[in-house]
Amino acid sequence: MIAFLRGRLLEKHPNRLIVDVNGVGYDVAVPLSTFFDLTAPGAEVSLRVHTHVREDQLALYGFGSALEQHMFERLITISGIGPKLALAALSGMAPADLVRAIRTADIARLSSIPGIGKKTAERIVVELKDKLPAGAAPAVPGAPAPTPAEADSRADLLSALVNLGYQRATAEKAVDRAIAADGASADIEVLLRAALRHLAR
Repeated sequence: MIAFLRGRLLEKHPNRLIVDVNGVGYDVAVPLSTFFDLTAPGAEVSLRVHTHVREDQLALYGFGSALEQHMFERLITISGIGPKLALAALSGMAPADLVRAIRTADIARLSSIPGIGKKTAERIVVELKDKLPAGAAPAVPGAPAPTPAEADSRADLLSALVNLGYQRATAEKAVDRAIAADGASADIEVLLRAALRHLAR
């Protein structure tokens, strides 16, 4: 099993990275919380990794902190929650806020995450409330400091939001509002954060 990767960031997209480790490219799915904390392509990156094995697939999920990985691995133990929904949960709010929402049984906050309805939110609280760390964990030692990447296309922003579970029409409106406010040439992180703020209203 792959548990850790350190190498050159070859490609960076919302929810997905390609990391070059000694000439081998690893395709790694990541939550937005990790994506926002990464440097531009070309720099060194360090990721904690969860290797998810199924009969028809081997997938890698990467995280910038121990807390992110811990939350992901706890979430996928719950019936009805797979890796994609667990990533959406970590993308919908900061890991420490997710821990807080579960500990305080904030069903409304948890239900605001795309793909997580009231019943699933209640199940998360019941199963995880007493199994979570008290606070946030530090990032992986040696992880790079955040640096905005070059802007990507409107289609990439839209794809990222749809992959998080937002309806396409709703996502398009949020992207258009973000671009109108910040400009099409703004960094993708800026536009994505702005779009998520519009969606949270």
